[in-house]
Amino acid sequence: MDGPSITQGLKQLKERALAGGGFGIQPGENFRPDATAWAIIALQALGSDPGLNEAARQRLAAAQLQDGRVSISSDHPESCWPTPLAVLAWQGASAFKEAQERAVVFLLATSGLFVKKDPETPIGHNPELRGWSWRSDTFSWTEPTAMAMMALQVTGRGDHPRLAEAQLMLLDRQLPGGGWNYGNTTVFGQVLHPMPESTGLVLSALSNRVSREVVQKSLDYLQGSLTNLKTPWSLGWALLGLGAWKVRPTAAGDLIENCLGRQQRISSYDTSSLALLLTASRATGGLESLWQK
Repeated sequence: MDGPSITQGLKQLKERALAGGGFGIQPGENFRPDATAWAIIALQALGSDPGLNEAARQRLAAAQLQDGRVSISSDHPESCWPTPLAVLAWQGASAFKEAQERAVVFLLATSGLFVKKDPETPIGHNPELRGWSWRSDTFSWTEPTAMAMMALQVTGRGDHPRLAEAQLMLLDRQLPGGGWNYGNTTVFGQVLHPMPESTGLVLSALSNRVSREVVQKSLDYLQGSLTNLKTPWSLGWALLGLGAWKVRPTAAGDLIENCLGRQQRISSYDTSSLALLLTASRATGGLESLWQK
């Protein structure tokens, strides 16, 4: 049975649906592809309002560009990082199979920049390994790479060579003490700090691909950080990342309720953050478990 904050959070999310389909990042704002995709995923996870989801998927498809990408806005086609989210939002909806396939083809044809490693570079990671980037013609980073991997895995491309290289890239970016951040390990000999949202995202992408031993320090880091996480983005991804490795903390429900209830004291969460946290309340086996039979 859902707690009152989850029930209220779902109501809050549905009230943000736009008349023409889709969702804005904040109440009353214009359509945003990322907010729309996350809302679709959350509504599907909670089994709520298929009609609302159909309209949102149609609006998302209308925003897709000819080459298959889904960008943050028509003014910024180079910012194509919402494409994997759109792939996930269309998963299982037969009417959007063609749109999803075009997005997958785009993902497989693109990558972040990669260069030969300079022995004198101050950075510790290997820039020769390809992943995906936030925008065209920039370097690969952990979060867009992990999202692209999950989108490709859900659509049956788990054995594609691009994913094998992206896996190597993510493992290369794992911090010595466990966890991940946006994508750097050391700079000028200094080890950088992990971030819970990045760690949860990467653990989600690597589940069923590497042994537990390889990521155990990262799981330990995330479990040790959990009770200190107060924001929906950090908590949501931490729970999804742990769930992907069959770790569901007994306090998960209370943590989600408390985080959702915190809106009463601060302000309402943006649509993507709200939807992510609602998704984490249901996807106890990780994000990809929503589409596994």
